[in-house]
Amino acid sequence: MIKEERDNKKYIKIRGAKEHNLKDISLNIPRDEFVVLTGLSGSGKSSLAFDTIYAEGQRRYMESLSSYARQFLGQMEKPNVESIEGLPPAISIDQKSTNRNPRSTVGTVTEIYDYYRLLYARIGIPHCPKCGKEIKKQTVDQMVDEIMKIPERTKIQLLAPVVRGRKGEHVKLFEQAKKSGYVRVMVDGSLYELSEEIKIDKNKKHNIEIIVDRLVVKEGIEKRLSDSIESVLKLAEGLLIVDIVDGESLNFSQNFACSDCGISIEEIEPRNFSFNNPFGACPECVGIGIKMEFDEELMIPDKKLSLAQGAIAVMGWQSATDAGSFTHAILLALSKEYKFSLETPYEELPEDIRNVIIYGTDGKTVKVYYKGQRGEGVYDVAFEGLVKNVERRYRETGSDSSKQEYETFMRTTPCKCCGGKRLKKESLAVTVGDENIADLTGKSIRDLFDFMNALELTSMQMKIGKIILKEIHARLGFLIDVGLEYLSLARATGTLSGGESQRIRLATQIGSGLVGVAYILDEPSIGLHQRDNDKLLRTLSNLKDLGNTLIVVEHDEDTMFAADHVIDIGPGAGEYGGSLIAEGTAEEIMANPDSITGAYLSGRIQIPVPKERRKATDYLKIRGAKENNLKNVSVDIPLGIMTCVTGVSGSGKSSLVNEILYKRLARDLNRARCIPGKHTDMTGIENLDKVIDIDQSPIGRTPRSNPATYTGVFDQVRDLFATTADAKAKGYKKGRFSFNVKGGRCEACSGDGILKIEMNFLADVYVPCEVCGGKRYNRETLEVKYKGKNIYDVLDMTVGEALKFFENMPAIKRKIESLNDVGLSYVKLGQPSTTLSGGEAQRIKLATELSKRSTGKTIYILDEPTTGLHFADVHKLIDILRRLSDGGNTVVVIEHNLDVIKTADYIIDIGPEGGDKGGTVVATGTPEEVANNEQSYTGIYIKKQLERFA
Repeated sequence: MIKEERDNKKYIKIRGAKEHNLKDISLNIPRDEFVVLTGLSGSGKSSLAFDTIYAEGQRRYMESLSSYARQFLGQMEKPNVESIEGLPPAISIDQKSTNRNPRSTVGTVTEIYDYYRLLYARIGIPHCPKCGKEIKKQTVDQMVDEIMKIPERTKIQLLAPVVRGRKGEHVKLFEQAKKSGYVRVMVDGSLYELSEEIKIDKNKKHNIEIIVDRLVVKEGIEKRLSDSIESVLKLAEGLLIVDIVDGESLNFSQNFACSDCGISIEEIEPRNFSFNNPFGACPECVGIGIKMEFDEELMIPDKKLSLAQGAIAVMGWQSATDAGSFTHAILLALSKEYKFSLETPYEELPEDIRNVIIYGTDGKTVKVYYKGQRGEGVYDVAFEGLVKNVERRYRETGSDSSKQEYETFMRTTPCKCCGGKRLKKESLAVTVGDENIADLTGKSIRDLFDFMNALELTSMQMKIGKIILKEIHARLGFLIDVGLEYLSLARATGTLSGGESQRIRLATQIGSGLVGVAYILDEPSIGLHQRDNDKLLRTLSNLKDLGNTLIVVEHDEDTMFAADHVIDIGPGAGEYGGSLIAEGTAEEIMANPDSITGAYLSGRIQIPVPKERRKATDYLKIRGAKENNLKNVSVDIPLGIMTCVTGVSGSGKSSLVNEILYKRLARDLNRARCIPGKHTDMTGIENLDKVIDIDQSPIGRTPRSNPATYTGVFDQVRDLFATTADAKAKGYKKGRFSFNVKGGRCEACSGDGILKIEMNFLADVYVPCEVCGGKRYNRETLEVKYKGKNIYDVLDMTVGEALKFFENMPAIKRKIESLNDVGLSYVKLGQPSTTLSGGEAQRIKLATELSKRSTGKTIYILDEPTTGLHFADVHKLIDILRRLSDGGNTVVVIEHNLDVIKTADYIIDIGPEGGDKGGTVVATGTPEEVANNEQSYTGIYIKKQLERFA
């Protein structure tokens, strides 16, 4: 009996899980083990891991709180499951919870920056922000000890610096000093007796020091010395100068103050190093480090045009081409005054003329002849320049849409006051190991780790900072362990990929050292090169060894082989999934004939390597790429075929493809307003007519957008319904079948189909609208039928069902077929876009492109399209990418997935490492050529793949 009880505790027992598409499944998940959940995309893995196990763990924790506390947290809904036993406290680490706040950085999220603030406040050495001299705070005893170190028999004078760089005659000061019994004074380096009349120029700045005592250094003068020093400090507000006859003078300060510049700084506290606190933040940019400014590149995008042809594209100046406009009159007046022609291309205008146009006439007025509706006249105008003019218009406009339009002509630039470092000058003047806190957090984590290891401190600093340094060391080590050594602590979290932010949270969790917890992770290997995968797996097994349960939703082969237990959910996706297909070790899954995952793992089903690699029709040549960490590289991107850009995380793939290639093509081909990354030239653009970026951003932000509206198929369906006999009899047009406009929709829920009921201290409840029953349309509209189905029934069909239903309508069929081809047969046409995963959104975009007629001159750019895809879905994706490039189009993919890489026609491998140690082209060529390159990490793994399937 006891043994059985002990066994009970070893499992998380789930009975009757029915959340989303789960088909009443029951299973036992071993505790304190590394468990992988796998299966096709959309099969129900996340429904089991996050919506059932994690949701129930969270709910039980909330239940234990008082009702007062619960009203602030919101109530969790009970997942649709009969029972879960043996559930430990659950922590979810998913990809969605990245903080997009510009104040949030890698350092603040991991809390390492808090330790650095403490370190700098306790052992940092302050310097003068103006002259850079070290500032020390000393007591009278310390000053006496320092002075007694001067060689014996040296003559010294103790000076009280009472005036530092101030204008005036200072007569009262001299009188006061004379009354106090002092005899001599130094004025600007010259010695005067106070008994004589001292005449100084009142319009010049002066330095005045009163000589308080003259001594010879020898034993026994300590008492007199300390009395004199106290008098000096009283006179000069804590400053003392020791003038050594025939030697350098010494400066001492009782406060944190610079004796040369007279600048004093306050006591150093951790808050002085926080850019989210007014005590530390740069006053100019309030700690954000960047400012939005109008940019010449965006205001005048095409410099080949002349001003008369409309070179100035910014709002309010587009009318400059119209001879009757005021803006044209201003440009005409400038051209007469500064002797240039409005017909000259902008790029050929001299530098000084361009400066006048951009930054203004510097107060000089020009005569503007203008004929308006109220008559004509000559106006004296001091032209403020394009930048100031547009800034003023931006500030004064009350319209949000105008503001947004203006913002497209702005770019973010580092703050001029702090240089993008976010902190006050005083905070940046404090150093540890000769580095200030901003420079330190700007280093890559690998360099920072090495710097901290080599840091030399005094024994006093070591005693104070020992505990802090230990914490910093451990946390930097965790970040390196999860493969993030190329990031810096100053990197904004908004710029991280989903995989990176997830691994940062993973490192933070390891740092907390909890035991007995169920960690639920969602594809932690996203965006990781095969080489770094081993590090991640080691980290995960360390978490398990501490005594935690790991439940990981994953499609990665290495992770499955490293796991103790694999659970395969399937067999299909959506409606066709949600059942338990197989469980056990990776080997047991491979042996199971029903498991598709097992078939791919064992090689029963293979993604074939193409028989021949296609040849490029031409090349797009990028020269001198220097964006981020790219080291002045030149790359030829083949056109008309599929190219994979590979390399370890942080090597510079995104900088090359997204920042330089995409932005330059978007600007030149699609007329987008963006500034491409740094490069000297790009040739071959004339071979392309448009660029399309297919990323994982949502297809819509509201529940009103869905696959049918995004792909445009819903328009055609509404047209079809408007042509039915029922609709014609009632006089309905296609607008009647839209749930976004009045007429056909249910007005009780405004066409949403659901109503949100606010429940104060319970979770908001969404209930189907009781008027339309969740069908979005009113009764009259739903009476119109096509082949026995109304418009709601069509939206409620899965892609697979719709394909059969519309098989005789070629235009509609083509669009739905492309959704089916990308593996989305299980998605409903009317499924709200907010419920789609990133991978699904990306595939809907792919399907939309597939259904369009191809020109053969399009370039498609995809960033890791295999995210969230099972082997079987990757297989489908590869066929689609090849279809896209078959018609003469070009496909450029950033990818780590070896199946995609091995099927590419051409590989560009960037590296060799991440961060500073990357940014060069390591290898180019077909997969076979790259596989033979010893220097390429990608080559090593591709070689294994090609040999395995040879």
